[in-house]
Amino acid sequence: MTALEKWAREVYGKSTLSKTLFATSSGIELPPLYSPAEPPPQIGLPGQYPFTRGVQPTMYRGRFWTMRQYAGFGTAEETNRRFHYLLDSGQTGLSTAFDLPTQMGHDSDSARARGEVGRVGVAIDSVEDMERLFRGIELRKVSTSMTINATAATLLALYQAVGEAHGTPPAGLSGTIQNDILKEYMARGTYIYPPAPSMRLITDTFDYCSKVIPRWNPISISGYHIREAGSTAAQEIAFTLGDGIAYVEAAVKRGLDVDSFGGRLSFFFNVHNNFIEEVAKFRAARRLWARIMKERFRARDPRSQMLRFHAQTAGSTLTAQQPDNNVVRVALQALAAVLGGCQSLHTNGRDEALSLPTEASARIALRTQQIIAHESGVCDFIDPLGGSYSVEALTDELEAKAQTYLQKIDEMGGMVEALARGYPQREIEDAAFVAQREIEEKKQVVVGVNELVVQGEAPFEMLRVDPALEEQQIQRLRALRASRDNGAATAALSALKHAAEGTSENLVPRIVAAVKARATLGEIANAMREVFGEYGR
Repeated sequence: MTALEKWAREVYGKSTLSKTLFATSSGIELPPLYSPAEPPPQIGLPGQYPFTRGVQPTMYRGRFWTMRQYAGFGTAEETNRRFHYLLDSGQTGLSTAFDLPTQMGHDSDSARARGEVGRVGVAIDSVEDMERLFRGIELRKVSTSMTINATAATLLALYQAVGEAHGTPPAGLSGTIQNDILKEYMARGTYIYPPAPSMRLITDTFDYCSKVIPRWNPISISGYHIREAGSTAAQEIAFTLGDGIAYVEAAVKRGLDVDSFGGRLSFFFNVHNNFIEEVAKFRAARRLWARIMKERFRARDPRSQMLRFHAQTAGSTLTAQQPDNNVVRVALQALAAVLGGCQSLHTNGRDEALSLPTEASARIALRTQQIIAHESGVCDFIDPLGGSYSVEALTDELEAKAQTYLQKIDEMGGMVEALARGYPQREIEDAAFVAQREIEEKKQVVVGVNELVVQGEAPFEMLRVDPALEEQQIQRLRALRASRDNGAATAALSALKHAAEGTSENLVPRIVAAVKARATLGEIANAMREVFGEYGR
């Protein structure tokens, strides 16, 4: 029996499929997999190490990726309405955007929050806000992704508190917090504390989730923002996996068994314009991470060796000029993510170079995914571009380039030290400079920007956040402080600060106790600021 026959019978044949027959419109029946009888070891078979061809043996023949549209603006009620609209439109998972004060650990009435409340995401100050955000949504039936980093443990605690209040125990919750602070120092900037205490919070969250919320992904190691800052595809792979190595090393040093958390690590990648390179990028990243986990960290569980990833189409490629062109860009990028084997996907709105997406734009973006899933036929094929000379060659070359970067990072003593030296930052800056110069010199055409320009474009309808929502949020926050048991809140915050002053206690249970005592997000962040300080201040 060949390797392919064995896989088809013993792995694929035991999996659940979405339908009994897969065939083209011409009546051509499609086999489970197009592949040589003995696939090269570095390519392997779907659902098997090194996972080049996908982490599930059936891929989208079993079920589609999670269609997880990113949403958040204004108050919790505004975003809740958008959540319900997207779910009613067929979205299969939630993805939450938070405003900058929430990301930076400031309450909405802080002087440092002025003018930013609810602007680039939803404002969340308390458990009451979190309750309003998910009103009418059964948390046991939906998985929720939260793009939050420095305050990730607090948002997880708020989510847990709301779930419990509605009868869903922590073990019944599923979702992801981004919780990836290293890429914030590298490419984005929404950090609070210095690296050492930030890494402590992350490993505390790993430990807490493994014991209390086992279906939760405690981190989404993010290359998306690295690519948005201007990196190449190879740099996106390398610096993302370099961050992943640092988190695994920190958790193992903490005493956690790699297989106790390895299967819950998730990743988040950008989908850029170069179609074939993007498909190859995802395949190379999967293979490289599998080897890292198996050979470097001795992970035994195959789930710990799998790179499972969410993808988002590239915001940096969207143009304010001729915004309808962005529908085409997003469709091609989304198709690349699917052909590359993503587990969940967000497709950007056509107007996101101008504003947050309107409902109409959000619906077009979601329909883009649904048309790929239901009408294109690509989901009937497992790794349909596998075996292509160009795809396999690019997969190999991207893996090699990424490996070279990882070697340099290891020689510097790891990613934390490399960041301290500014190495990845300089590499990204150099790549961004080259890319921008090529656009300015028209070596790279951007349709509607440096070629095929239209004069006098008609105004485009944009979503605008009502400035009055900021004052409304501030008044709610003040009412919360006036109505709560301030003694209980103060005691919970004092206990958190005391635990932070030590080195051995897991801080997440203290944060959970604080949110249940109705302490605010800013108060929780400040309790730890008093101990840890602020990075760069």
